[in-house]
Amino acid sequence: MRVLVAYGTKMGGTQGLAEMVGSDLEDLGHTVDVLSAEDVKNIDGYEAVILGGALYYFISWHKDARAFVKRHKSALRQRPVWLFSSGPLDDSATEKEIPPIKSVKRAMEQVGARGHVTFGGRLEEKQGNLPVGDWRNPEHVRRWAEQVSAELAAN
Repeated sequence: MRVLVAYGTKMGGTQGLAEMVGSDLEDLGHTVDVLSAEDVKNIDGYEAVILGGALYYFISWHKDARAFVKRHKSALRQRPVWLFSSGPLDDSATEKEIPPIKSVKRAMEQVGARGHVTFGGRLEEKQGNLPVGDWRNPEHVRRWAEQVSAELAAN
């Protein structure tokens, strides 16, 4: 199945997660393109879409991810869609399920998304009181990609 994995990122952490998802889906037999949400002009030719966006203080989802939903809303309703967020600067995303924030929940409703997951984030440079580190967990990403792949195979 041909899958688009699009992402909105400021510092590159969400791009890295999108690349992990894409690589895992390819390992599972899918044809995958990983692209910046800002660069995607249309989604014709893709049988499924995964869209990721960075979270900012658990208040806002990346503007490029939000704009992607707005731009492609009708087309997204025509195919399976999953969303992911990246953001927690700790291990909480691997310890428990973190529900989508308000803007992500709205996006899910607009496109009929089949699911959402929050992955740990990454911060490489000190910003205020935020901790520096990488909390992206490849095993967590792989498990989620396997779930998505199983749902795609069931269609």
